[in-house]
Amino acid sequence: MEMLVGRRFAKALPQHHARAPPRVALVCKATAMMSGASGLSSAKSVDIEGNIVPFNQSAMSHHAQEKLGRYLGRHAIKRLRGLEKPIDKYLYLRDLQLYNPGLYFRLLMEETEEVMPYVYTPTVGEACQRYHELPIPTQGVYLTPKDKGRMLQKLRAACNRDVRVIVVTDGERILGLGDLGANGMGISEGKIQLYTAIGGVNPDQCLPVCIDMGTNNEKLLADPEYKGLRQKRLTGAAFDELMDEFMGALRQWKDHILLQFEDFGNTNAFRLLDNFRNRQCCFNDDIQGTACVSLAGILAALRASGKPLKDQRIVFYGAGEAGTGIGELFAKAVHKKHGIPLEEARKQCFFLDSRGLVCKSRMAELQHHKIPFAHDVEFQPDLLASVKALKPTILIGVSTIAKAFSEEVVREMAALNERPIIFPLSNPTSKSECTYEEAFNWTDGRVVFASGSPFAPLTHNGVEYHPAQANNAYIFPSVGHAAVLTKSTAITDDMFLVAADELSRMSPQAAIQQGFLFPPFHEIAQVSRTLIAKVAEHIVESGMGTRPEGEGAYGWEVFTDDHMWHVGGDMSLDRDYAAEYHAPNGPASDGTMTCLP
Repeated sequence: MEMLVGRRFAKALPQHHARAPPRVALVCKATAMMSGASGLSSAKSVDIEGNIVPFNQSAMSHHAQEKLGRYLGRHAIKRLRGLEKPIDKYLYLRDLQLYNPGLYFRLLMEETEEVMPYVYTPTVGEACQRYHELPIPTQGVYLTPKDKGRMLQKLRAACNRDVRVIVVTDGERILGLGDLGANGMGISEGKIQLYTAIGGVNPDQCLPVCIDMGTNNEKLLADPEYKGLRQKRLTGAAFDELMDEFMGALRQWKDHILLQFEDFGNTNAFRLLDNFRNRQCCFNDDIQGTACVSLAGILAALRASGKPLKDQRIVFYGAGEAGTGIGELFAKAVHKKHGIPLEEARKQCFFLDSRGLVCKSRMAELQHHKIPFAHDVEFQPDLLASVKALKPTILIGVSTIAKAFSEEVVREMAALNERPIIFPLSNPTSKSECTYEEAFNWTDGRVVFASGSPFAPLTHNGVEYHPAQANNAYIFPSVGHAAVLTKSTAITDDMFLVAADELSRMSPQAAIQQGFLFPPFHEIAQVSRTLIAKVAEHIVESGMGTRPEGEGAYGWEVFTDDHMWHVGGDMSLDRDYAAEYHAPNGPASDGTMTCLP
């Protein structure tokens, strides 16, 4: 594989003197670095001292390879558990991916529930904040305003693989952490891993991208170690021109690419989605992925409360891209399920921003994405007043303001509803509007709960209750892979409605009563297969994509299963992660990228 790092940082180590870091040296011993499937019998492995040495993988039987794989997998997870700090687990996994990608993906796909928090949220938040100082090589492609006029050439030069999925960010709004500039590459790298681990997309077909537009984060601009552009963030027409060129370059580069927009700021996120959603195969996970998994959680929660969707009233604390995205998809679900006009369905959703309740009397000051939810109701200055006045059945937090759901607010929800539905969705955990323990205690155990980041289960009267995690990972890898298989021309809201409805049905009623609104994460591979099949079938039937060759013989689920990538017993990949190279992270000062052999 081409290790995509800044040219100024690319330093080749002598082949027989390269060393794996101590974090992975023992795990990497006697393990091939190049795929037998590629026809190359000579491979590289790492001995017990961490030295890169030749390794003849072809001499091993399939049984021996499987046995070695199981042994190394057990050893790797043991080493991971032995590390105390989440960021150290993150670094361990990054090193494992670099020096033993087969073992890394085996671990990620077989121990997804345990490993994912250190690849993605919540640990990826800290990783992004510290990305410029961490001892890791960049895995993706950086583009900057200096590449204007030659983005297509840069993409072709940087990567000659059969790329089918791209996650792109500009780093302006990383999780709830704000503008992290070029450090946003960490979120693209984290998300792209889940397309393989959960969605079954071949990692060779996945590419993380960060478009470094500069940053308004003064702390980063003053940090001598920061490797991004040292300038204020590009805005307006200059921003739009660069994004137009990038999107056009993708259309010219490959016959079909699924693009996921990730963690763009509110203003640009909505504009980009509106501008490109009908022109190419793209979606915004913060808007549409969050909306889909949240809608699935609501539908599952209503199985606990026994109330119909059309009777729900939702108060959202936070009126950004995530919240209004949920509101819009919820309204479309009400419209489709109950035949209520879309404008009327939107009136079941109420939003609070930093100035109070979004309502008709504030119309002149509202951003465009809030206007559809500016209803003719009396203005309320805060959350508690809004809950008392509007009497919601559901409370959703998308504010990134920790402890925003106070005891008084939660107890008011409990007084209004026999089974109050409370979803504090903000990430990372430190930004959550309340904890599971707080919501459980303040509602006397009656809450139906889902959060953005994981919380521990609780025991009450001898019964264990589990907080659901409304994790986008249930959705975006599956919808994305379905789009890739069918070469969908666009990603529509109906696709997310299909996915949400299917996901909401997967937990048994008894499990929902214990808090499991979603299937357990250790079943995520089967969940994904089902969702991919359902969404792919919908794409073809709606005329948005083409039926892939071979699907008609056995049906979508069998076809999907046959096209889920997996690591073989030899734990090798169709690529070489260039273990001789261990370059510092970040783009070169001129934004140039290079492929290392």
